[in-house]
Amino acid sequence: MARFFASMAAGLPVIPGEMLDYYLSQGYYRMQQDLFTCRFLPRDGQLNTVHWLRIVLPQVQYGAKQRRLLRLNEPFSVTVKPFRLTEEYEALYARYRQNLNFDTSATLETLLLDGATHTVFRTEIVEVRDQGQLIAAGILDTGADSIAGIVNFYDPAYRKLSLGKYLLLLKTEYARHQQKAYYYPGYLVHGDPKFDYKLFACPAATEVFDALNSQWLPFSWEAVEAHSAAILADWLAE
Repeated sequence: MARFFASMAAGLPVIPGEMLDYYLSQGYYRMQQDLFTCRFLPRDGQLNTVHWLRIVLPQVQYGAKQRRLLRLNEPFSVTVKPFRLTEEYEALYARYRQNLNFDTSATLETLLLDGATHTVFRTEIVEVRDQGQLIAAGILDTGADSIAGIVNFYDPAYRKLSLGKYLLLLKTEYARHQQKAYYYPGYLVHGDPKFDYKLFACPAATEVFDALNSQWLPFSWEAVEAHSAAILADWLAE
């Protein structure tokens, strides 16, 4: 877990964008009001390795699946705005959480703030609305040269529209419009395909972090296999 000094904005502490960029580039990620990293995730009685991802935005090229999903959801209105916690967001998150088959934070407030009255991250939200009704939302933190995708959630009644993947594309497009270099969508877990959707935007533009050597490599499943084996060997050798 990393704790750090923050700059001041309007009298309140805010992490400088360049600092967030640096920590993201080292395989760190947001947890509530801290930054953390990890190499393992216990799943179903097993210890699975974690592999952090980032999308190199200038290299993104969409294929037929991505373009089709963007066209499918064109009728909805999309807005990006500074994040402020509201009852509307909490209600949507609650409906989303009720249909999950894995554990997550009980509320959006717990996931992001956990009792804090001020966030040290520059956080924005992507809203997707159907004739005014909020049907999906994606939260992101903004650095100087990158964004980090924190959470996506949506109304289960719209499940067939792949709104989680749609939000991934919307964040990609927003970051490209802002001329960012990288989008950090989080991690995937070796042996658990539940996290593989984070590759949807463009696998060819995605990199995976080699935590043992602190370097980013072009994504491939072979690289993930090799990295997983190396992490386990390093852990067993300690």
